[in-house]
Amino acid sequence: MITNTPGIKVLLLDSETTPILSLASTQSALLSQEVYLTDRIDNPSRSLPAGSTSSSSAYPPSGSRAVERLPHLKCICFLRPTEESIDSCVREIKEGRYGGYWLYFTNILKKSQIERLAEADEHELVREVQEYFADYSPLTSSHFSLSILPTPLHPSPVERATALYGDSPQTFSSSSTAFTRHVEGLTAVLLSLKKKPVIRYERMSGMAKKLGQELLYQMNSQPELWDFRKTATAPLLLILDRRNDPVTPLLTQWTYQAMVHECIGITHGRVNLSDVPDIKEELKEIVLSPEQDPFFAANLYDNFGDLGAHLSEYVSDYSARSATSSASKIETVADMKRFIEEYPEFRKLGGNVSKHVALVGELSRLVNARHLLEVSELEQSLASNESHGSDLRTVQMMLSSPDIPAEAKLRLAILYALRYQKFERNNIPAVVELLKQKEVPDAEMVHMMLNFAGADQRQDDLFANENFFSRGKSALKGLKGVENVYTQHTPHLAQTIEHLLRGRLKETSYPFVEGQNSAQDIIIFMIGGTTYEEAKTVAQLNTQFAAGHGLSGSIGPAGPIGVGSRILLGGTYVHNSKTFLQMTRDASFSFPASSSATLALRPAATAAAAGVPLNPNSNNQGVSLNVGPISLNVGGGAGGALEAGVDAAKDGLRDLFGRVRKGVDGVRLQ
Repeated sequence: MITNTPGIKVLLLDSETTPILSLASTQSALLSQEVYLTDRIDNPSRSLPAGSTSSSSAYPPSGSRAVERLPHLKCICFLRPTEESIDSCVREIKEGRYGGYWLYFTNILKKSQIERLAEADEHELVREVQEYFADYSPLTSSHFSLSILPTPLHPSPVERATALYGDSPQTFSSSSTAFTRHVEGLTAVLLSLKKKPVIRYERMSGMAKKLGQELLYQMNSQPELWDFRKTATAPLLLILDRRNDPVTPLLTQWTYQAMVHECIGITHGRVNLSDVPDIKEELKEIVLSPEQDPFFAANLYDNFGDLGAHLSEYVSDYSARSATSSASKIETVADMKRFIEEYPEFRKLGGNVSKHVALVGELSRLVNARHLLEVSELEQSLASNESHGSDLRTVQMMLSSPDIPAEAKLRLAILYALRYQKFERNNIPAVVELLKQKEVPDAEMVHMMLNFAGADQRQDDLFANENFFSRGKSALKGLKGVENVYTQHTPHLAQTIEHLLRGRLKETSYPFVEGQNSAQDIIIFMIGGTTYEEAKTVAQLNTQFAAGHGLSGSIGPAGPIGVGSRILLGGTYVHNSKTFLQMTRDASFSFPASSSATLALRPAATAAAAGVPLNPNSNNQGVSLNVGPISLNVGGGAGGALEAGVDAAKDGLRDLFGRVRKGVDGVRLQ
């Protein structure tokens, strides 16, 4: 786009292409291509006053206000084809400020928009108009986002918030452009990759089905756009729903990129450190980009322990060039900070080092201040293991502790409710009541989450605890030792990808919109948003497959399964726990009676005592309630008494093995 236009250039962007370009390029890279001015096309100081027009059709035009003419500059406009951007572009062309215009739009232009641009070009300054499909945010080579913030009641000063859900978790909002924006964004992704995929979707997600059907319609109605060279196997687009895995966004993260996003927040590749104590002015806002930062690219998936070691090596490497005498004394983050302060000449050479030292130092401070080690250990236990008695006791202890932050208490309560919603002897009402006693804000979020993404709203057996055989499998898995108690959890997406590659992803659960196939190129899109933990899973699989290694223990007719496969992950937004809870809360306000299901959280015996009728098809094992458009079944499950016995036996076994572990330090159970 920029390299195709020779000479000194001006680059005009709009509110949506500015963050896209900032993720894909740098100011230095633009300067190297002779782009000496970058501005917003909707900047009001650039245009003539509203209602004023040129008094002559001659070029350069003259208006009621002097407009600086720069005919020696060429102007590149990189815009999203919205009505606002088209209006701004029409004004810019009419003013004729520059010697020529090259117009690039990130998505398909309507005929009426092209006609408006042609009518505005009175002075024949437009040299080129192209559809340059880049209507999404490129985060890494295997991860993209539409950057649609789905929290309309929690607007952001730097992102546009849009209502995603309608009057149920199964529908797109009819009052916003969310559905259209998803169709346009995914269309741009596919066209930029030159892929015409076969589409599968999550059966229980009405939104996924609607999106898949609309994409197929778009491909069939504009065949000339999708006329790509055919490959041996067609690529696959798998559309998933965030509600099928509400656990992953709620967990404390321990890899660099995910941890920064969870603890501080990453917005369009930028991290705001202005609230960090004693932070330097030049570090109040930093950029984290794997394309522009070699240290971040090499370590963005490192766990926090390895990150500290690699950062120490990074600092030592730079210090060796300027002051090797002090390098051997660098052992802690505090030592690193002191070293940076004592060597001003080193700060010039190691600006990137200063950035990462400050960032890791702040992460270390937050880990201690928020007691994240203790919180994360319980989170991982709730997400990965089944042990109701000990989990309930630990959750209640954490909720009662004055040291644990309120937001962490809320996450723990929600995780407990999600895991044990179907457990006959769950004590969810007592947990919610304890939140209220401790004055934790938004305690009703526990109810909202179960209505939004509880067991009856999810398609898959997320916790492997919904039937006797799954529970037995989970118990055996839980008795094995783990290398790191803080990274036990594996996103549900990993299991979905494995089943897909092995050919075990059931068509009844993930039907095709049309046709069927097995594919090597896989594009996964998650309505509602992705997480950086899931992005790490996809990136590691791509690295594994590119190195010639297939899935563990898998050999197919053509060799190891997965070798040669390429996976791309994208979603509505990239969540941390804060934005995910905000999305759930904002969505729930549009669902009729979505937050009034107090009785739905009670176990069967309590509900019966309260006069709540039991579902006659449930063999008196649980409560089935209809709340607004949502059907919620809580308590009971297959094998009620037998499962209770299994749980009790498992709790006893865990207590036994816990005592053994304490007595024999360093011994792992296999």
